[in-house]
Amino acid sequence: MAVNGYPTVRRRRLGAELRQLRKAAGMTSTQAAGELLVSQSKISLIETGRRPINPRDVRDLCRLYGVADQRVVDSMMRMAKESGRQGWWVSCGDVPYGVYIGLETEAASLHTYEPQVVPGLLQTPAYAAALIAETVPHIPPEQAAVSLEVRLRRQHRAHHPARPFRLWAILDESALRREVGGREVVREQLEHLNTLGTQPHITVQVLPHSAGAHAGLLGQFSILGFSDADAGVVYLERFTSDLYLEKYTDRYPYHIMYDHLQAQALNPDETRHFIDDLVKEFQGDGVRPTG
Repeated sequence: MAVNGYPTVRRRRLGAELRQLRKAAGMTSTQAAGELLVSQSKISLIETGRRPINPRDVRDLCRLYGVADQRVVDSMMRMAKESGRQGWWVSCGDVPYGVYIGLETEAASLHTYEPQVVPGLLQTPAYAAALIAETVPHIPPEQAAVSLEVRLRRQHRAHHPARPFRLWAILDESALRREVGGREVVREQLEHLNTLGTQPHITVQVLPHSAGAHAGLLGQFSILGFSDADAGVVYLERFTSDLYLEKYTDRYPYHIMYDHLQAQALNPDETRHFIDDLVKEFQGDGVRPTG
């Protein structure tokens, strides 16, 4: 996959600012494209962060939009230069979810809800390997190895000493009971969750079956926050085409939903006890645990 398949937060932010400047100048994307003798799709891809942009393009667009403050132009040109840097995952080849990895790498916080499996940032190597093998039919061994490498390397972000990363995970009870890779793999995964949950920047909550119906029944979602308070993305994972919601009006309902899930879930202390009990069940005589 080409580099332009991995837009960074800087590129998306720069594109949004260029879109605002264009609208302030009273121009449509078609008009801007005509003035610069480029295609309308190029302007659109730049503004949505799906195409690399070089400092010269920024200079030309700012000149077209009548930006008189050279400090603004210089700042945006620097942003364009920085946005062209490749992420570490690009060297791994055609990696799925590259857009998401780029956002996750630069995020300051992640609030995620998972109804089916343990989130990738919290998975053990054995659990991750089993999940990849069991959810991607006929995956070649070399591709499975790359996927595992990328998933485990993503976890470094959650433990970066110089860039604190706030991780809050709410897991449906079904995600903990699902026998991914076998009972021993699940037992090890459950113990790992409790260990991670003791770290000050990681919070784990379980939403038990006894909570009944809740907003999370509609499926998985993640809320990524950034150092720029105005920036934010809601990520919805889908089988063929993931969704990224960036408008505040689109993101707001998910923040409300997450607040409700936090209130319905067991608190962190109760969660640790709940997981401890599950560990004992998976250490039993082979009788399948039930909800």
